[in-house]
Amino acid sequence: MKICIYGSASDKIDEKYKSVTFELGKALANRGHELVYGGGAKGVMGALARGFKKGGGFVTGVIPEFFKTTHAETLFYECDKIIWCDTMHKRKEIMESLAQAFIITPGGVGTYDEFFAALTNKQLDRHTAPIAVFSPFGFYDALYKLIEDGYRENFINESCRELYKFFTETEPLISYIESDEPFEYLKNGSSLKDG
Repeated sequence: MKICIYGSASDKIDEKYKSVTFELGKALANRGHELVYGGGAKGVMGALARGFKKGGGFVTGVIPEFFKTTHAETLFYECDKIIWCDTMHKRKEIMESLAQAFIITPGGVGTYDEFFAALTNKQLDRHTAPIAVFSPFGFYDALYKLIEDGYRENFINESCRELYKFFTETEPLISYIESDEPFEYLKNGSSLKDG
């Protein structure tokens, strides 16, 4: 399965996040999965790519051309395949089009943007790919609460809960994306578009 994974490109983050995402990447590669990601060499992104390579997995990086001159991110040139594109918007569009599942790992504003874009597109029936949020060390506890506040105040339709799942451990996350559970919502036939 081609898994699109979003995460931080920052090298300033605590090593524990790099370590746990390296292990996630290695475990996914050992199960025969492929990585589709933003092509970064540092932070969570770099750890994921190195983990996939360590596990013998195939790595596709999707990178905007302007990164070559602006050095916005340090690039991982050991990708098995690099797809160059014009803009950040196109980068996200290409990654989404290749994805058979999404995993959101610890990251900053770009990662939040990517998560909500994948979730919104799923809510609007643009894809049916599993979405798993990896929250080691409670990283996404505040995001989980924010979304729960949206349900409580009726800004988010309750049926949206069926479109994603939060995880703190690697193995349950992998089992989830490999199972039929992420597709259960398709059986109820209810509209998810309102909220």
